[in-house]
Amino acid sequence: MRPALLIHGPTASGKTRLAIALAKKLDGEIVNADAMQVYRDLNVLTARPDAEELGQATHHLFGHIDASARYSAGAWAKEAGSLIASLRAADRVPIVVGGTGLYLMALTDGLSEIPPIPEAARAEARARVRADVGAAYDELVRIDAKAAERVEANDKQRIARALEVWLTTGRPMSSFHGEQAPVLKAGEWTGVTLTPPREALYERINARVEKMMKQGAQEEARALWSRKLDPELPAMRAHGMPGFVEHFIGRLTLEEAVERCKRDTRRYAKRQMTWIAHQFTTWTRLPSQALDVRTRVCGELYREAVEAADLA
Repeated sequence: MRPALLIHGPTASGKTRLAIALAKKLDGEIVNADAMQVYRDLNVLTARPDAEELGQATHHLFGHIDASARYSAGAWAKEAGSLIASLRAADRVPIVVGGTGLYLMALTDGLSEIPPIPEAARAEARARVRADVGAAYDELVRIDAKAAERVEANDKQRIARALEVWLTTGRPMSSFHGEQAPVLKAGEWTGVTLTPPREALYERINARVEKMMKQGAQEEARALWSRKLDPELPAMRAHGMPGFVEHFIGRLTLEEAVERCKRDTRRYAKRQMTWIAHQFTTWTRLPSQALDVRTRVCGELYREAVEAADLA
């Protein structure tokens, strides 16, 4: 069976165009590895592949989860693992692409299923973060230093997640990582990370937000807000949503909400680049922004992976 090709990179780095080009070149199908693009309600705000792009290659695990759900890395790994196995058995190349590093690491390093979190523990963790995010982060450093290294000191969602796991299990969240065998063993995959120059990436982010506004980002955000879902749900924390909600209730102008979306997305991209530098040290880095160069390099790497698998 042919190995899988994994593509990671920060938001707005051109992953979609590259994945489509490679799907055509390698006779492959695209599997989403972006934690926000799984949500049905978030099309424009997450820059999910549009109708034209979806028509150029077969795509999987995009927009199949309702915004009211708390979708996890463990749930994604089960779905993606089954799908990847089916594609490989059919002699199709799984091209797994996305900006959620934890999803990709679940495939290559393994990720144990964390027990369900009781609502009381979830509420307590979020209350601690809301009351004093600095103190909550300090607590995380004390109980789970490894997890704290991977989290920004002001990342309320991820700090709360680590705290609720501790409150529920009495174990650091980092202790669950790698307990299960990886979905893809060595020799069954090859990975590439896109690492464009930071300033160029920030310019692309700003331009993409402006394009999203023309495509109906504000209207999409209002439709999701009108469902009156729990504001702590992952879908409600998508880039752009918090700012638009503040606009809808009169705390921000539309221009301020748009600027907040740009700022938050740039900050997220910076965290993604840091994650790549620290966690994806063995993956091939591809700084070029040219699609033809990216496609050629990925094609060569994939051919080498196939040859190595044949020799094994």
